Amino acid sequence: MKFLDLAKVYIRSGAGGAGCVSFRREKFIEYGGPDGGDGGRGGDVWAEAVDGLNTLIDFRYQQHFFARNGRPGQGSQKTGASGEDIVLRVPVGTEILEEDQETVVADMAELGQRVLLAKGGNGGFGNLHFKTATNQAPRRANPGLAGGERTLWLRLKLIADAGLLGLPNAGKSTFLAATSNARPKVADYPFTTLHPNLGVVGVDGVEFVIADIPGLIAGAHEGRGLGDQFLGHVERCAVLLHLVDATSQTPVEDWQTIVEELAAYGSGLADKPRVTVLNKIDALNEDARAEKQAELAVAVGGPVLLMSGVSREGVSEVLRAIRSGINEDRLRQKATGQEDTPWHP
Repeated sequence: MKFLDLAKVYIRSGAGGAGCVSFRREKFIEYGGPDGGDGGRGGDVWAEAVDGLNTLIDFRYQQHFFARNGRPGQGSQKTGASGEDIVLRVPVGTEILEEDQETVVADMAELGQRVLLAKGGNGGFGNLHFKTATNQAPRRANPGLAGGERTLWLRLKLIADAGLLGLPNAGKSTFLAATSNARPKVADYPFTTLHPNLGVVGVDGVEFVIADIPGLIAGAHEGRGLGDQFLGHVERCAVLLHLVDATSQTPVEDWQTIVEELAAYGSGLADKPRVTVLNKIDALNEDARAEKQAELAVAVGGPVLLMSGVSREGVSEVLRAIRSGINEDRLRQKATGQEDTPWHP
């Protein structure tokens, strides 16, 4: 299934049904009077955050969502049927934006959250509604109110506890594949991930979700490479894991490139807690490791961990460092696979 995190939709709520002009004409009823019913109400357009979705690919094939109009009123005081509502089912973490892509209409951050996007028009009054002591045979009825129409953007921001950052080929996908059941593409030639991946990682009896986003390059905030369009997926993360390729000739410059792109993107990403890791240390000897670690630590101004996603050296220490930066309410107990007390009928 293709990953899609941005979609444009056109919505329109239903118009209200027109009121009816009608009079009772029945045998043996001398004074029938007006009996025109009201029109039905137009359908609403809702958005609902549902479980089981992690992409907006459904909105690639359908962009127009129009709710039903209300039915007109009828004689014998019959109110027209209301139009059916229509619901846009979106993944948890979807932001709904106005057409300018800046004004936030709603942030669907919780499962089951529902937001009214366009309200249906009210039905018009029938002539029965206008009957008074001085106007006992009104011949007027109201038309139904028109529905609302608008253009919206849906932008998905994945719900993850930690986010992976780094230049292309920094080893982010290898780390995710080594620590979770996620299976991102990994190969022995240079390439970059094209779509974000999520993986559930466990350490010390708890689990948390890590998001792997495509690698950034210098000038990504100006649209170079894949740009910074995927950084929105780590906006909700509690901590960022910054991987630096130990085999690079310029690890400090590589680290600085990512830091500058985070600052250029904004949204508070540069201020989030970060765990800096020198990855791919299996390709270096002890002296080269120590030299590059010390050089990077001076630039970072803090500790730098060593890790190899291939040999799994230092992986547990990195996971524990990530865990310490995640709020306790985000952590989940790791499934043991067995119940402590066996069940008996």
